[in-house]
Amino acid sequence: MKKTLGLVILAIFLTGCGTTNDNPKSMPQDQEHNSTEETKVPPKTEPEKVDEANKDVTEKEDSVEVEHKEGVTKPTHRLNPSNWAIEPISDANEKVVLLTIDDAPDKHALEMASTLKELGVSAIFFVNGHFIDSNEEKEILMKIHEMGFPIGNHTMTHANLKDSSEEEQYKEIVGLSDMIEEIIGERPQFFRAPFGVNTDYSRQLVEQEGMLLMNWTYGYDWEKDYRTKESLADIMVNTPLLRHGANLLMHDREWTNAALADIVTGLQSKGYEIVDPKVIETPKNTGN
Repeated sequence: MKKTLGLVILAIFLTGCGTTNDNPKSMPQDQEHNSTEETKVPPKTEPEKVDEANKDVTEKEDSVEVEHKEGVTKPTHRLNPSNWAIEPISDANEKVVLLTIDDAPDKHALEMASTLKELGVSAIFFVNGHFIDSNEEKEILMKIHEMGFPIGNHTMTHANLKDSSEEEQYKEIVGLSDMIEEIIGERPQFFRAPFGVNTDYSRQLVEQEGMLLMNWTYGYDWEKDYRTKESLADIMVNTPLLRHGANLLMHDREWTNAALADIVTGLQSKGYEIVDPKVIETPKNTGN
């Protein structure tokens, strides 16, 4: 009797062990949950390693959140190509202005970037190739980029594209994007033609390069009457051209550098938000 009972117990034990090891659905509950979480990782991010699947759910959710923050920013505004103004997407703030600085980094761009950083606002720095052809200039560009400012393409030599052959336009635009990428590790997302003059070919090339073509709504710092700190700050803030979505053109110049803080605080005192260029819709952040 005892011998028979022992055989029965042994059979039950062996049967139970076999079921646990062979059943493909016997994944631990927390591992199943983590496998579901895997599908929530944003596109183009590094896949989680298989041996990390058993990590705590909270740690995994934190990881996904970090990846989201480090990824592409969801656009809240877009450029209107009919008037070059910045417009809200959905219910985003419409009372914004965009700051842009051309001909960088000549002599004052790094100081201008520092001023903007101290004020907690951003701008696009549109770069010319002839200002980044020395190691010192490349280092300045890298510093501006590391401060978080988007770097735009303003052509290699500031040539009028209307007077340039297609081959020359290619070198002016793509050649500069290549150069910028070598320095900061990223290709520009924004393009502005010198003098605001584009051609059918340059528009096509900019689109192929995945950049947003941009001009401006107003600017004054190249005019003789506005080459002092006071006169420039006054006109940039009090011009009748100031309106929601204004796209402000400035340059890497002594008087603009001097007036920059007053321009920013003057616009803010009128209730305008300085829009971060990173929230503007571009081919890159829309996946086009």
